[in-house]
Amino acid sequence: MFTITESAQKYLIGLLEKQDEDVIGVRLYVNNPGTPRAETCIAYCRKDDRKDDDLVSEYAGFTCYVERRSLPFLEEALVDFAEDRMGGQLTIKAPNAKMPKVGEDSPLEDRINYVLYNEVNPQLAGHGGECTLESITEDGYAVLKFGGGCQGCAQVDVTVKHGVEKTLVERIPELKGVRDATDHSDRSNAYI
Repeated sequence: MFTITESAQKYLIGLLEKQDEDVIGVRLYVNNPGTPRAETCIAYCRKDDRKDDDLVSEYAGFTCYVERRSLPFLEEALVDFAEDRMGGQLTIKAPNAKMPKVGEDSPLEDRINYVLYNEVNPQLAGHGGECTLESITEDGYAVLKFGGGCQGCAQVDVTVKHGVEKTLVERIPELKGVRDATDHSDRSNAYI
């Protein structure tokens, strides 16, 4: 799954020894997983931060709690510590944080983001646009927000129905369609 090197373990133990008793370990997670804005993070885990579905990994001297939602994005991740003249640096390399290994059994949100960032957004980028997933409705619609050249564009309805929705529904058959949550009254960056 993921690896915390011995040097990183030693460094984390040193940090944890300086914390109060409310800190029970470290938490490893990915913010905005499966998107270009994905950021892999490690933080102190306090008693109140622990979740029932966390993956708990015990190391000699500390416990690592991993947010279950982040697990597929942490596949092959490496947490390392390299000493240098200034003391050293803790690094996290997570090759699947922005682009996870997505399969038919992956959560719907991950599959939608995969199609958006690999197929839809490269097409929209030609006009300076992009779209992001805001939410998924209970009745199976992806709620998207458009930005850049797509926000306020006169052709956005055509783009949504004949481009984005068509692509998403073809790739993810259980998705019923797309809804646009963008305020298109701001036309300052619109392509057309």
